[in-house]
Amino acid sequence: MDTFSTPGQAALVRPGITSPTEWQTRIDLAACYQLCALYGWDDGIYTHISAAVPGEPGRYLINPFGMRFNEVTASNLVKVDSDGNIDGQSPYTVNKSGFRLHAAVHKARPDAACVMHLHNLSGIAVGMQDTGLQPLSPYALRFYGELAYHDYEGIAMTEDEQERLVRNLGPRYAMLLRNHGSLTVGRTIPEAFVLMETLDRGCDVQLRAQAAMVPLRQPSEAMCLKAHAQLVGDGSPDGVLEWPSLLRRLDAAGSPYRT
Repeated sequence: MDTFSTPGQAALVRPGITSPTEWQTRIDLAACYQLCALYGWDDGIYTHISAAVPGEPGRYLINPFGMRFNEVTASNLVKVDSDGNIDGQSPYTVNKSGFRLHAAVHKARPDAACVMHLHNLSGIAVGMQDTGLQPLSPYALRFYGELAYHDYEGIAMTEDEQERLVRNLGPRYAMLLRNHGSLTVGRTIPEAFVLMETLDRGCDVQLRAQAAMVPLRQPSEAMCLKAHAQLVGDGSPDGVLEWPSLLRRLDAAGSPYRT
């Protein structure tokens, strides 16, 4: 067992945690879960956010099965292998079926430090539209020409569907799972969260505009391409500036994510 501490905390014994970098990953992943709960994106005890354990190929962190997102903390996250088997000892279980989607993306995408899959209502609603996400807002334009789609194939993901999903995702960082939910891939945990927030807002704005039942004005293709390039910038991961402010929001709310 190793001892790690975070600012403002006494040192605590962390069984099965191999390094300070793993502990920091746990803190950030738990914060991501807590933020999703704060935003109303959780779905009871279902859906997942996974993170690769730094320095441990084929090892990932995921939420304990049966806990709501607002109950997830750094210490109760469960370490699993690529098949969803628990690494070491844990008093918790995991949803191995739910982890299959994450395992497929992590395996196919070495850059996937974090994979978020949510049943967020706006994402489901836009994903069931034939046209998908339309370039109606700056949020949507962040994904212009690079949003992936995957057709619904039922609850239990087979090996064949895993292959189709990663093929449909390709090198992209966001996907709408039709009739199902949303997926983002981050090179960091903050990037995965900020991309999900942007995608959800793009979907929400579209639904609000469609509710007015009037013709919708779209920018020209040239303007869409220009705006997209401006929003992507130099291609560095999203979330660098936003993440500290998001953590401050959790800290101000007394969230236990660091424990």
